[in-house]
This record gives sequence, C-alpha cells and structure tokens, in this order.
Amino acid sequence: MKWFDVPDDVSARVLARRGTLHPFADFDPARTALVVIDLQNGFMDDQVGHAVCPMARDIVPTVNRLASAVRGAGGGVFWVLNTHDEACLTEWSVMHGMSTPEGRAKRAAAMSEGTEGHQLWPLLDVQPEDEQVKKYRFSAFLPGASDLPNRLRARGFDTVIITGTVTNICCESSARDAMMTNFKVIMVSDGNAASNMREHEASLIAFYLTFGDVMDTEFILTRLNDTVRQAA
Repeated sequence: MKWFDVPDDVSARVLARRGTLHPFADFDPARTALVVIDLQNGFMDDQVGHAVCPMARDIVPTVNRLASAVRGAGGGVFWVLNTHDEACLTEWSVMHGMSTPEGRAKRAAAMSEGTEGHQLWPLLDVQPEDEQVKKYRFSAFLPGASDLPNRLRARGFDTVIITGTVTNICCESSARDAMMTNFKVIMVSDGNAASNMREHEASLIAFYLTFGDVMDTEFILTRLNDTVRQAA
C-alpha cells in the first residue's frame, strides 16, 4: 500500500534545503521508538467512537509490521492513548468551547479512562514490553500533555517514527512538537490515517518541508532489516 507520492516540487525544495531527500535515513534502530498515536476504539469503532476515521482501520497491519520490526531491531514501541478528564474542561476550555454540547459529551464518553472507546483497537499487536502512554492534548510532546518525552529520553531514544490517527491533527501536532523538543522525527506516509487523502497529503507535505522526514513503510523496514542482518 502506497498512499503518498511526494510531489516533485516538494522534493526539490527539501533537497535544496537539506542536501538529501531523507535526512534521517541513517537512524540508529536501537535509539528509535515507534510512537503510535490514538489507534483507539474511540477513533475506529463505529459503535462507540466519537470521531471515527475509517482509514485508521486500514493501517493496522502496517503499524503491526513496523512494531514487530522496531522491537526486533532493538527499539521501543509506545502506544499513545488520547485521554479525557475533568481537568480538560477548564484547562483546555478553548478546544471544548468550539464543540457543540452534544459533541463534548460524546468525546468525554469515548475518551475517558475505563471506557471502551479509550481502549486500544483489539487487532493491534501490543506486546508486554511495549509502553502505553496517556495524553491530554492533541500533541503527545507538548510540555505537560504527557510523560512520553521523559520516557523516551530515559531509555535513550533520540528518534521517533510517528504512526496513527489523525494524520493532520494529533499525529502532525505530536510530530512537530517532537522535532521542536529535539527529537529526530519520521512520519510514515502509509502508517498515518486521516479523514481523506487531501488532508493526509497536505499534512505530510507541510511536515516534510520543514519539520522532519517522511518515509513509507518499506523504506523503514529495509533500513531496520539491514541493521539486524549486519549485527548478526
């Protein structure tokens, strides 16, 4: 599955600015974490979801492949859970104020801890050595939004591979903030999901031009597998 081809003019601008199309192609797998954003029932299950993104269900096999490869190469896997609590209503009142009362209630019902909506999608390959991280804003790297950055640094990770949903909201917000807090960031072109391809592509282009790298799954898997073979 290939969901995104970088336009030639975008590639030319990246090459002129950076001298290479993939500045993080030499990432160290042992210092790399796969960060999976919001692949929860609340965004994937038509029965309990509050903002279902059908494309998110399609990327699950890709995310599982990446998770297995990252673990096998000595990296880490972090499953990030979008989480609502009562503090969000006052500390993030601007966001809630832009929703209807019905929308706010539906989000709270789907994203609160202990609800079915808050749980990870059951087809995800979550392993005991993986970590699960709650976040309380769109970005998992916004200071105070989660403890993900501290967990990553504590384990020596300096590179993050971003997958999940929605490409242009929580995934892109997390990816941008990760770069601005000094992580090397790779967004997976066929491992993120949005409401439609127009928004998906626009998000990846904006990120790629300034904030980090964009690779497809096969490119990343080749790099990870080459490292494992060289170490054998």
